Amino acid sequence: MRKFLVNVNGTSYEVEVEELKGDVKPAAIPAPAPAAPQPVHAASGAAETISAPMPGTIVGVNVKVGDNFKRGQVLLVLEAMKMENEILAPRDGRVVNLNTQKGASVNSGDVLIAFE
Repeated sequence: MRKFLVNVNGTSYEVEVEELKGDVKPAAIPAPAPAAPQPVHAASGAAETISAPMPGTIVGVNVKVGDNFKRGQVLLVLEAMKMENEILAPRDGRVVNLNTQKGASVNSGDVLIAFE
C-alpha cells in the first residue's frame, strides 16, 4: 500500500492506494445501450423535431400542441448547470407533438417537440 495526500476543495485527505504488480488489465466498462428513438406522430406531412442540446430540467414551456410559432421564438426553457437556456424555433411552424412538460428531467438528444 502507498499513502498519498489528496487535496479536495481546500480539505486534505490521506488515502491509501494498493499498487498492483505484473500483468494488470483494466476492467471493461460496458457501453451504454443506445436510446430508443421516440415516436413522432404528425397529423399531416413529415414532422421535424427539436431535441434537448444538453441534460437538464424543463423550467418553462411556452407552446402547446397546435400552436403556431415564428422563427426565433422561445419555445422552451431548459435549466442546465444553474443556467437557463432558451430553446428557440429554428423556423416558422406548428407544434404537432409536445414530448415534455414543466419540471421534466431530460437527457441530451431527447426529442422535446415535433413540428411541421
